[in-house]
Amino acid sequence: MIDLSRFAVILVRPDSSENIGLAARGMANTGFSDLRIVGLDKLEPPAWRTAIHAESIIEGARFFSSLEDAVSDLQLVLGSTARVRHDFPLVTLADGVRRLEEYPAETRIGLVFGNERTGLTQKEIGLANTRFHIPQAARQPSYNLGVAVTLTLHAIAFENAPPPAIHKDPPLTHVEQAEAGRRFREMLDSLGFMHDTNRAFITERVQDIFFRMTLTAKDRDIILAMFRKALEGPRETRPRARRGKEDS
Repeated sequence: MIDLSRFAVILVRPDSSENIGLAARGMANTGFSDLRIVGLDKLEPPAWRTAIHAESIIEGARFFSSLEDAVSDLQLVLGSTARVRHDFPLVTLADGVRRLEEYPAETRIGLVFGNERTGLTQKEIGLANTRFHIPQAARQPSYNLGVAVTLTLHAIAFENAPPPAIHKDPPLTHVEQAEAGRRFREMLDSLGFMHDTNRAFITERVQDIFFRMTLTAKDRDIILAMFRKALEGPRETRPRARRGKEDS
């Protein structure tokens, strides 16, 4: 599992306290904790209002006067930009995430995001080892800062994550699965479904189906109960007697 503690999220000259809180919330949602802010020396109350369940990240944020200072202890810096510039190579977020796998697992990494309106300056983006952009519909100029941070962190944290574990009941033993198939075939035989010309084929197919189902005890009991009811046939229902009119 990827060690997220070696990542730092660096916000450069953010305008909106609310966006800082949203970025912190995205960090909490995805398992990151190191928040660094360039160009501010404190946070305003609105940052706490949007940092739902991420107060510890806001309280632990560190402040720097320059991006150089903020990344000085890091080994690999990725800079986010919405601008397509011709003077340096630009990769997609997905490509940037894949590049992280090329470095040792202990590499300390910084993820840099610029001002909401102006982005990173030429000098600031020049400090990045890799520059990436997050694909979007052409009509939109850029993502909201909090959204951009969350999308980036989600791509890193969950790119190769296994699907959520499904907790299943334990299957029957192989002998019990075979026995369930045998009892089912007997019920089919009682219903007249099997005869001399198809018995071998049906036997093989039913056994194959039951093994592929990997039955649990609950599965077996439900299936066999349904077929027992089928063998019993429909219950007789007596018509309800109509109420006669009361004698006047």
